[in-house]
Amino acid sequence: MSLAVLIWPPMDIMSKNRCDSISPFLLFISRSHCLVKPSFFSTLSTSNVPFHTKLQECLSPSDVLDLMEKCTPTHGQVSKSLTRMWNTTKKMSSEQRRFELKLMSEHPVFQCLFQRARVHAPHMSAIDLAYTLLAAIKLGVSQRSLVVQTLLRVLQERLNQFDEKSLCILATCLEKMETDKNTDALKQGLKLLLEDQLPTIQNVMLLQTLMQLFGNNAPPAMRRKLEAKALSMADEFTLPNALHMLTTLATMHLNSKPLLDICSRKIADNVHSVPFTRLLACLKSCRELNYRNFFLFSSISDYLANTLSMWSNKQVIFFLLEFEGLGFYPVALLDAFAGKVILNPDSLSFRDLLSILKAYSSLNHDLKGNQQEFLANMTRVLESYLPKMSSLDLLKAVSCLSVLGHFPQAPLQELLQEQHLGELLQRGRPYTAQAERKLYMLGLCLRLDRPALLPMLAPLPDLHSVLFPHQRPVNPGLVSALKSLVGETAVKDSVVVEGVYFIDCVITLSPEAKDVCIECAIVSFYHSRIAVLSATPSSFCFGTTHPRSSLAIKIRHLQILGYEPVLVPIHELETCTNQDRIKVLKNLIFLHQESSRTED
Repeated sequence: MSLAVLIWPPMDIMSKNRCDSISPFLLFISRSHCLVKPSFFSTLSTSNVPFHTKLQECLSPSDVLDLMEKCTPTHGQVSKSLTRMWNTTKKMSSEQRRFELKLMSEHPVFQCLFQRARVHAPHMSAIDLAYTLLAAIKLGVSQRSLVVQTLLRVLQERLNQFDEKSLCILATCLEKMETDKNTDALKQGLKLLLEDQLPTIQNVMLLQTLMQLFGNNAPPAMRRKLEAKALSMADEFTLPNALHMLTTLATMHLNSKPLLDICSRKIADNVHSVPFTRLLACLKSCRELNYRNFFLFSSISDYLANTLSMWSNKQVIFFLLEFEGLGFYPVALLDAFAGKVILNPDSLSFRDLLSILKAYSSLNHDLKGNQQEFLANMTRVLESYLPKMSSLDLLKAVSCLSVLGHFPQAPLQELLQEQHLGELLQRGRPYTAQAERKLYMLGLCLRLDRPALLPMLAPLPDLHSVLFPHQRPVNPGLVSALKSLVGETAVKDSVVVEGVYFIDCVITLSPEAKDVCIECAIVSFYHSRIAVLSATPSSFCFGTTHPRSSLAIKIRHLQILGYEPVLVPIHELETCTNQDRIKVLKNLIFLHQESSRTED
């Protein structure tokens, strides 16, 4: 009589792509030569030390296997042994974990322990079954192996016997598993079971795992049920629950503002207790959900700024890039990190440099007295990497510096070399259109900002046709209110400057008409040409009226061209009456003029 025994090739267990590597295979041998002999596991030594105590003393998977060699484990002990093997690897470094898993796969008891788990799976308790599957997957056993597939089939048969804790463990395991026939069948059965039990679920983690299982494919009715259940349990959320709920909502693509607000408050109040990876995941989830919470973002950025010495450059840069993606302006963090970078600029890698330039230019941050020193240090680091830089990376770096009003000679000279321009403008490349826009804006900056450059600098190619002004219909209420304010002839709408900058309305007054009577008050215009720009919320940093890079450079260039830009948040005017609109515009325009005159 023959018996099928599972053999794992060691490389299959260690492979990162386990399911794409060589599948485990079956070796048919006679019962008398089976690798699992009754005498293989000897009786536990006469020591009175309990099995659980000995198991807790094991510090690696191989230690557990050595212990298994000395005893005949029960069904529960097999599960606990596998779980202990996985737990011992949790806090290991990646290199140490790889080494320990290799030793584990070569241990003589390894195959026998999993064979025993397979044979005794039908006799295990629900909780032991769930932990055995979880441990097998975490230890790198192929999902297509006989032991995993046997566990999946037994779990399908016993699913109705599971309590909330067992279901939570099982759902956590299935969440990470790849699709196959038995896994998909078990997932579907688990969904149906939990959907039926949803009103009685009391475990927050189980609810969140169920939400993860449904993912973004959950039907609208099920989404509403899950959201309502989560809100009903919100008072029970711990800090880990709140953090996990954010990532769960992102997985489901469920932008539930009430839930997000509750979780944000919990995280913001305990931000000092959240580790780096969880804080970063929190911001990533907010970006994926297009959710903004000023209190949460401010709490995180202020905490980072106050504890800057705790964080590496790369960690801070990761946060800055997330804030930049969210459009949030962390002033204190930007100032503090710039000070750190100024003290040691040579510690920055090339990717660090590009990321810093991207964040500071996109958020249009002015370091006031430290600006020139910061830009000089960034330029020096950039110049050190010039020989290794690709054409596109060089263009990105120079473009970011130009947004900040800085035009270093050496990087510009390198960028304008024929080989770089030829590569950037070569047709058919995926980044050609982006490169053309950046080069055109760079040329516009060089022409309008007029930096002091050496005359030998090569000219930029003519790219006038690649960039068109972002024209949109001017709000008729805005035009009407402005004409009521300063007169019909003084307002001209839909003006395009330099072929790229669109101005909603230009107010122009002749010298003899500079004194205008408005409600019996004389207001003397300091500037004769006022560019009224209707700005959308995305033009500003979130929660502020601080302009982002595109709007900031437009304002700078309009000022150079003799205009005085006035930003009008158009979304605020849309709900106003005409009289209220006139009042708002009067305050925006004339108070801005008085402010400009005072500064000058």
